Amino acid sequence: MAKLVFDIETSALPVECFDEAQQEYLFREADKLTDPTAREARRTEIQHLFSLWPLTARVVCIAMLNVETQRGQVLFTADDYEEDAVEDGPVEFVPCVDEVELLTAFWDVAKHYDGIVTFNGRGFDVPFIYLRSALLKVPITRKDWLGYRYSVEPHCDLADQLTFYGVSGREGAARRFNLDFYCKVFGIDSPKAQGITGMDVARLLEEGRYRDIAEYCLRDVRATVDLYRVWKERLAGLK
Repeated sequence: MAKLVFDIETSALPVECFDEAQQEYLFREADKLTDPTAREARRTEIQHLFSLWPLTARVVCIAMLNVETQRGQVLFTADDYEEDAVEDGPVEFVPCVDEVELLTAFWDVAKHYDGIVTFNGRGFDVPFIYLRSALLKVPITRKDWLGYRYSVEPHCDLADQLTFYGVSGREGAARRFNLDFYCKVFGIDSPKAQGITGMDVARLLEEGRYRDIAEYCLRDVRATVDLYRVWKERLAGLK
């Protein structure tokens, strides 16, 4: 069965995108604080969280690879979207005019795969792109990726598998770590080794460094592919 590994990068929408009632709702918790410094600090914290929520953020990049062939694409929004797609080995970097074009191209690829592999895709990537696609009226070609949690078909979420579905809670033997930590302990090149993390996406967007975001997202996917192979060879099938 052909499997697709993918990862997304997101960026918060400006506060000005939301009307007065929406802003009151978003910052209600902060605005209850009486201390001005604490209130402003909490508002800043909440605004940083915008990038995690599909109703307050947008998808700016999706990287994807075929597990078997290592061929794939990186779709990313860019001001210089009129440039042609560029092939870098088996991977094609494709600039998109906007999020609609990006998501449309992603779903066109996704329909050709039987299953997907992610790291925390069940908790973040999949619901995020489902909701963004719905908001933007982009047809979703695979609507079964959130199916039965305790199955690796059609969605193998390594964050679930490496914690055995949270069997030991937050602090037990199978507690959850981030992708960077898993990569290092299993001897896999960390996607953060070149000094860029997801926290840098907003800054890189402001600086127009769209290709840097795309390459970072691809490193996440390559690391996920390697971690999937470790899981499949050493842990898959445990009951």
